[in-house]
Amino acid sequence: MTLSLAARRQTNLPAVLKLTGVSALTLASLWVSGCSKPAPAAPAGGPMPVSAITLQAQDVPLGNQWVGTLDGFVNAQIQPQVSGYLIRQNYREGSVVAKGQVLFQIDPRPLQALVDQAMGQLGQAKGQLAQAQANLGLAQINVNRDTPLAEQRAIAQSQLDNDKQQAAAQQANVEAAKAQIASAEAQVSTAKLNLGFTQVRSLIGGVAGQATTQVGNLVSQQSVLTSVSQLDPIKVYFSMSDGEYLALSKRSNAGKGDLLKGAGTLPLTLTLADGSEYPHKGHIQFVDRQMNQQTGAIRIAAVFPNPGNVLRPGQFGRVSANTELLHNAILVPQVAVNDLQGVKQLYTVGPDSKVKVVNVTLGQQTGSNWVVTGGVTPGTRVITDQLQKLQEGMPVSPHAAAPTASTSTADSASAGR
Repeated sequence: MTLSLAARRQTNLPAVLKLTGVSALTLASLWVSGCSKPAPAAPAGGPMPVSAITLQAQDVPLGNQWVGTLDGFVNAQIQPQVSGYLIRQNYREGSVVAKGQVLFQIDPRPLQALVDQAMGQLGQAKGQLAQAQANLGLAQINVNRDTPLAEQRAIAQSQLDNDKQQAAAQQANVEAAKAQIASAEAQVSTAKLNLGFTQVRSLIGGVAGQATTQVGNLVSQQSVLTSVSQLDPIKVYFSMSDGEYLALSKRSNAGKGDLLKGAGTLPLTLTLADGSEYPHKGHIQFVDRQMNQQTGAIRIAAVFPNPGNVLRPGQFGRVSANTELLHNAILVPQVAVNDLQGVKQLYTVGPDSKVKVVNVTLGQQTGSNWVVTGGVTPGTRVITDQLQKLQEGMPVSPHAAAPTASTSTADSASAGR
C-alpha cells in the first residue's frame, strides 16, 4: 500500500533527526526561544493615548461615616383625656397642624350635663350661704340687744347665753355654706375642664399622622388617636463604636475639633438614600449616657435643619464628619489602582513616555480616592484609563484626564503636567 506524504514524512523523521545530528533538547530550546514574547512595541497607529493625572501633595480632610435613622425632633402621641364617642375629625392626615389646634371632637353632651349639674349645686350652695348669713345677723342682733339688759339684771343671764349659742350656731352654718360653695365651684371647674377635653388638641406644632381611630368609635384615656411630629429641625440617630468615641474625645480634648458637644466646631453632613448630599449641615445634639453592652457602641443624636419638612421620620441616611486633616497627602483615584493578587499597583508614565508599573501602599479611603502612603512621590504621572491594555515599557501618549466629581480640584488642575 502506498503511504501518504504525511505518513512518509513521519516515518522518515527519526532518520532526518539522526542525519542532522540535532538533539531533542536543542529542538526544545529553539522552540522556546521562538515563542518568547518580544519587547512591547508601539501600536500600528503610534503610542497608545491614555489619560493621566499628576500627583501632588495636598491637605486632605479625613472623616468618619455612620448609618443614621431619622426621627422627629419631638414626637407626641395624641390621646383623649376623657371618654366618649368620637364624632368628628378636624384635620387632614399628613398636614401641618399648629399647637393647640383641635384635631378631634368627642361628643360633649354627657359632660355638658355634668357642667349644668355642678352649676345647679353651686347655686344651691350660694342660697344656703345667704340664708345662713341672714340667720347669723339676726342672732347677732339678739346678742347685742340682750347684753345691756343682762348687765342691768332686766333679763336672766341664761337668755343672753342662749342668744350667744344661737349666734355661734349660725356662724357655723355660714362657714359650712362657704365650704359647700367652694366644693361646688371645684366641681364646676372640673366639669368645664372635662368638657373642654372633648376637643382633642395638638400639644405641639408639626406634621400630624394617620388617624388610628375612626369617627363613631368609643375612645378612652388609653386610646391613641394619632401622632404629631415636629420635623424642623429633625433628629438623626446613629451609633459609633467605643474606639471611635474615644478617638473623637481625645481630639476634642486636644483642641483639634469638637464633634461630640452640641453645636460643635465640626459640622455633620447627611447623605440621603438616593446618594445625594443634604444641603444643610447638622451638629450633635447629645451623646447617650452609656455604651450598649451588647453592641459595644454608643448612641448619638444629631440635629439637622429641615425647612419644608422634606425629611421624614423613618428614613435612613449616612452621617459623616471630617474629623482629621492629613497634611501633605497624596491622593489617587480608585480607578487608577490595579489589584494584582493583593498587591496594589499604579501604571505611571516615565520621562521617556513609557509605562512603568509601581507597587504602592494605600492608606485610608476618602470619597472616590485613596491616600497613597508609599511607592510614589509628588510629580508622578499616573494613568487612569486603558489599564487592561497596558504593559511594562509600552510607549503611550498621555493627556490630561477629564475632571470628574471623584477627582479633587487639585488633581484636575495638575493633570498632565
